[in-house]
Amino acid sequence: MQNPEQLIIQLIAQELSLRVEHIKNALELFAEGATIPFVARYRKERTGEMNEIQLRDLQDRYAYLTELRDRKAIILQSIADQGKLTETLEAKIEASIQKTELEDLYLPYRPKRRTRAAIAREKGLEPLAEAIKSFNRPNINTAALSQEAAKYVSEQVKTVEEALKGASDILAEEVAENAEYRAHIRDYLMQSGVFVSQIKTAHPVGTTKFEMYRDYQAKVKAIAPHNLLALLRGEAEEILTLQLNFDEDYVLDYLESQQIRAKTPAVRQFYQEMLKDAFCRLIKTSAIASVITEKKAWADGESIKTFEANLRDLLLAAPAGMKPTLAIDPGFRTGCKTAVISETGKFLEYQTIFPHQAQAQREQAARTLRNLIEKYQIQLIAIGNGTAGRETDAFVMEVIQGLQNPPIKVMVNESGASIYSASDVAISEFPDLDLTVRGAVSIGRRLQDPLAELVKIDPKSIGVGQYQHDVDQKLLKKKLDETVESCVNFVGVDLNTASKELLTFVSGLSATIANNIVNYRNQNGAFRDRRHLLKVPKLGAKAFEQAAGFLRIRGGDRPLDNTAVHPESYKVVEAIARDLNVPLSEISQAVDKLKTVNLKQYVTDAIGEPTLRDILRELEKPGRDPRAEFKYATFSDAIQKISDLQIGMEIEGIVTNVANFGAFVDIGVHQDGLIHISQLADRFVSDPKQIVKVGQVVKVRVLEVNESLKRISLSMRS
Repeated sequence: MQNPEQLIIQLIAQELSLRVEHIKNALELFAEGATIPFVARYRKERTGEMNEIQLRDLQDRYAYLTELRDRKAIILQSIADQGKLTETLEAKIEASIQKTELEDLYLPYRPKRRTRAAIAREKGLEPLAEAIKSFNRPNINTAALSQEAAKYVSEQVKTVEEALKGASDILAEEVAENAEYRAHIRDYLMQSGVFVSQIKTAHPVGTTKFEMYRDYQAKVKAIAPHNLLALLRGEAEEILTLQLNFDEDYVLDYLESQQIRAKTPAVRQFYQEMLKDAFCRLIKTSAIASVITEKKAWADGESIKTFEANLRDLLLAAPAGMKPTLAIDPGFRTGCKTAVISETGKFLEYQTIFPHQAQAQREQAARTLRNLIEKYQIQLIAIGNGTAGRETDAFVMEVIQGLQNPPIKVMVNESGASIYSASDVAISEFPDLDLTVRGAVSIGRRLQDPLAELVKIDPKSIGVGQYQHDVDQKLLKKKLDETVESCVNFVGVDLNTASKELLTFVSGLSATIANNIVNYRNQNGAFRDRRHLLKVPKLGAKAFEQAAGFLRIRGGDRPLDNTAVHPESYKVVEAIARDLNVPLSEISQAVDKLKTVNLKQYVTDAIGEPTLRDILRELEKPGRDPRAEFKYATFSDAIQKISDLQIGMEIEGIVTNVANFGAFVDIGVHQDGLIHISQLADRFVSDPKQIVKVGQVVKVRVLEVNESLKRISLSMRS
């Protein structure tokens, strides 16, 4: 007989279409402390070239099945201790692969509170229940239930009716705890149930954000994730009533078909009443709750996937580049906080300007802006898209129009900037700066390099989620942290400029080690060699192995330190360079020669062809940024606010969020417009993420404007 670990691995191999040896190798690597980004990039030979998605699916499924295995052991021991474990029951428990199925099997044996059935057993009525079962057979033509029940009348059981009621309670509990029945009923609710909602009478028409759910119906199997989460939120806020409706007669007919065998009217009537009690009192509520819980978990998962995709697109948005930048956090009454940031992201100076007040102050603001641009040779201007954003954008355009080499001006989504500015990270970085100035610095840096700056902000504060406060918070945090880790390691990190927050997400580095790297860098100057990382306190050989390939050193002592080639492969690259008769420092310029390399010649026990192919691709473009080319939207000067919009207008915007039902677009009027999923393309679209992504510049047409509700409907259809 195979051990439980082997069974788990074989099940995963079957479910995920992976080879057993590759699964074992991946699990061994995880057990040794390897991270998913490291395994995906540098251990392809051992895992059959599994990508990050496959590795995370493997890790998640293994964790689930391991927890299930441990739970099975506890349940089997509990039932065995009661002396009720049979071979058949043990086989069913061992074969279960879902937690719900396992708990259903355990339900009859789970220690429980004092139920009506338990009280009936205490009164000695279990033999009566067994006797009634014996009457429930097709070959029994007469069954004197009352005469049988009369035998159990006592001081504790006063009447025949009470005896029969107690026996019914015992049988009802047995029916309610039948795993097969529970599974069938849940499946029926999943397939045929209907969610029905209504808005409570205390809320008149048009007074709530749940108006579309005033008289709403959706099949359980077909409901969209965002609709279910909205219904549950409306119910929690006591605005909606929510029910799960289904044909109860079908369920009762099913139970009767499974239970009733007798032909005698008395027994049939007894069983019909008992089954109705079992369903209404013991099964119905828990079945509905179970279905809602399962659908909620599904909706959470789908919403979190959307959040992950949006966050990935935002983090991997094209950087404008590390150039001298003027960042502006707009404001009317309190003025615009203007911060200057160097080409390395260092804060240099700030001024507060008042371009939206008296003419004299506006002229002074223009002079200040021009002086800063000239003094620091500004190449980028980042303007926050919040309050006064478009007005500030128009003012800046006036100022730079007359310049010989005007900087590139970009409206930047400032979601989360205020959260960052009040955070411990910002206070530690800029203890002497005002909150709004810190916010301006963040706006400028996220234009220079979105990934490096956005990792400092809780992903939930960035504004790209969907019902993010309603989903499983533990799962959400896990998945978002994984997304940030994946993005950081996909791009790679400049070891000599990265913040400790960015370094924390590098494979193998903890917050403590990241902080130690920054301190070492501050005390000893820039790193010149990846190997010097081993001098950093608490950064041992294992952490070095996991992190080194993702850390870049530009202009260091070793050319390969500015590539994704792992130090463990340097000798192979040196051998290739020697065989090609090319200096190592010039190997990336010998693209034609690299294409002639016979990879099989360099295969070793540790390095196979997949890794060698990666190495050659990296050598062709060493240190390249895998992110897309920088693009930005140009907003029309004639459109500043919602009232400027007209139906039929074609304008440019930038996607700020993608949900299951469509995409939100910033078109420069302080209120994002919605492209409903039906308006994303001329063809049917099942998933908006197939058409648009966060940060994408799109051309849209205005379909509808509701100024009072601040709703804008847009279309990308021709």
